[in-house]
Amino acid sequence: MSTTDSTTTVGPYNRIVLKLSGESFAPPGERGISMQEVVHIATQTYRAQQQGVQIAIVIGGGNILRGAQFTAGNSSIQEATAHYMGMIATVINGLALQDALESLGCETRLTSTVKMDGVAEPYIRRRAKRHLEKGRIVILAGGTGAPFVTTDTAAAQKALELGADILMKATRVDGVYSDDPEKNPHAELYRELSFQQVREQELRVMDSTAIAHCMEHDLPILVFNYREDGNIERAVRGETIGTSVTSRA
Repeated sequence: MSTTDSTTTVGPYNRIVLKLSGESFAPPGERGISMQEVVHIATQTYRAQQQGVQIAIVIGGGNILRGAQFTAGNSSIQEATAHYMGMIATVINGLALQDALESLGCETRLTSTVKMDGVAEPYIRRRAKRHLEKGRIVILAGGTGAPFVTTDTAAAQKALELGADILMKATRVDGVYSDDPEKNPHAELYRELSFQQVREQELRVMDSTAIAHCMEHDLPILVFNYREDGNIERAVRGETIGTSVTSRA
């Protein structure tokens, strides 16, 4: 891919932040990393970028471990330590995604808020923006670099820092529902929601801090199903998929 500045876009967005959960790197109900799953996401992301959009990706680490799993009961691991372990897990996922993207011909940069000079460059906002302008996909690992903060909040913060037009959260369901659709077949899928509705109904979109950040700065969120092939491309083209969360819904 050329490293000249990327300025031409096909859809309504120039720059997006895509939030991927760690679970998207493993088959449903399983743990670890399935490169088949990773390549599926990478292929969709590559095709989406070919439409001219700049893409930064924030990844979770729940497929490897969650900090919360060490905080229950009589664990000898301190809660802050457990959260740092989770941050390192996101770097492992970032390495897998980076290789998958580069195997398709993408130019990438893996950044981390946790210092790991041997495998990732430190996250510096201006440098990350320049990578995006040069047509590179930027993978943002390490969360916020601080414990007691989710990768949802990290995604909202990075979207605001990088001047993204929208925060896109890829999930394994079609959007935001009135109840868990995997448990309740009668749950209603919402196509449009306001931030206020999300807060009042306590809907599971992102954590409350992430919602507050997006609401305060009027940053729209799109929640959609990444498992349906082509949905990342449809999302960046502005097609009607998933659930749109804005200040004005």
